[in-house]
Amino acid sequence: MTVSFHKYGEYFPGTGDLKDVGAEKGKYYAVNFPLRDGVDDESYEMIFKPVMAKVMEVYRPSAVVLQCGADSLAGDRLGCFNLSLKGHAECVDFIRRYNLPLLLLGGGGYTIRNVARCWTYFPSPLLHPELPYNDYFEYYGPDFKLHISPTNMTNQNTPEYLNKIKARLFENLRLIPHAPSVPMQSIPEDMIQDPEPTEDDPDERIPQHVQDKMIARDEDLSDSEDEGDGRRNESVEGASRVPYPRSHLPSPPVLWSRHTARRARLRLPRRRLVRLS
Repeated sequence: MTVSFHKYGEYFPGTGDLKDVGAEKGKYYAVNFPLRDGVDDESYEMIFKPVMAKVMEVYRPSAVVLQCGADSLAGDRLGCFNLSLKGHAECVDFIRRYNLPLLLLGGGGYTIRNVARCWTYFPSPLLHPELPYNDYFEYYGPDFKLHISPTNMTNQNTPEYLNKIKARLFENLRLIPHAPSVPMQSIPEDMIQDPEPTEDDPDERIPQHVQDKMIARDEDLSDSEDEGDGRRNESVEGASRVPYPRSHLPSPPVLWSRHTARRARLRLPRRRLVRLS
């Protein structure tokens, strides 16, 4: 992905049109923002931040190479922009806030004292604007300051023009595939809930042999002290415990429903059936 903000129209080398979006597999991976003469800090920030934020959102790079051409500064011999060092550096700080590996390159620049100021300021944003005296101090006249003051050049980049170009670039960025996000995960089989209900007749009664299998066995019953009135289920001394024959137990008229049918298939005691929700 390449992104360029540059002067366009009757200017060497004549490339970088809005329609230059790349070709074949690289189509829409070239973003060109053509600008007119006199762009200032406010106009440049108006387009740089939203366009780069959209590029970072869609493309999600793992590293950034930022070429900071000093020919966009005010007073350049060949350039026709009107940026200050602060406006230039604000764009660098915006990219730096993404906390990605960042490589800064100097780029073009045809006024030596402005290029020196630019390359000095970017690596040291906290540098005091007062330049210490050195062997090249006279190159920084007449004000002998680090920062560059914008000129009275007319800004031909109207807000309408900038918004139109920005909208077109956003449309181009929408056509490239988004960077992959969190992948979809399949649900494990042990997380699947109750099986689908069967279409059995709900009015059919449970057969006797099925009811017998659903009765809890004596050894499955709890013998804890916290049941009933607090007494343990103990037999009287000297008396024999003779269980009541199961064949004599009355058969309650339990209706055959989907729920009981599923419980019967599982062959689980009634008191052990737990429904996952």
